[in-house]
Amino acid sequence: MTDEAADDQTDEAAGISDSRDPNRIREVYDEIATHFAKTRAYPWPEVEAFLDDRSDVAVGLDIGCGNGRHSALLAEIAEMVLALDVSRELLLEASERMTRDGWTAELLCGDAVALPVERDSVDIAVYVATLHHLPDREHRIRSLSEIARVLNPGGNALVSAWSTAHDRFEDSDEGFDTTIDWTLPGGETVERFYHIYAPSEFEADLDASDLSVVETYVSSGNCYAEVRC
Repeated sequence: MTDEAADDQTDEAAGISDSRDPNRIREVYDEIATHFAKTRAYPWPEVEAFLDDRSDVAVGLDIGCGNGRHSALLAEIAEMVLALDVSRELLLEASERMTRDGWTAELLCGDAVALPVERDSVDIAVYVATLHHLPDREHRIRSLSEIARVLNPGGNALVSAWSTAHDRFEDSDEGFDTTIDWTLPGGETVERFYHIYAPSEFEADLDASDLSVVETYVSSGNCYAEVRC
């Protein structure tokens, strides 16, 4: 390896290390919130399918709610929706969307690793495209166990994370950390931290948590799991 290549690798590792800091992750989504929300108009079909046969539940929880596109789906079946995100700016976007669509939700600014939600209080939850932003395996497993803590006995949840099976990555047996740029309308790019899961690694983290796994699968380049407490 040349000195120049080694320097490039060192710079990349330093960039990943900086971007994985939880405060930096929150700052990034506060910065891109308005543009991000405009590009996230529709719910994921996998979430629609998960919620399709559900009805008349008391409490639904959207962890990493972003602009509220999945909170709105939960509002169709739940008496109360808890919409949680670490970014206050994204919560403002979610509030505006929910109000515009005629739904209500209790907005919670908080961390997926320590959910500000009571034990055994949630009937159904979605945890979509957020797990992969947590900085390391310990935090990711703790966040999965938090879902088990807040779910009612008999409650269930859908969890997703980006996978090595995604088209933008070479399919690999091992997960890895990386950064992916978000390009703002003016051309400025903002680095976002991701842990890209190999499907077997995703299953291992689920098994290491307090959750019971009903089913795992890969769809549209993402790992999914339907889980129970």
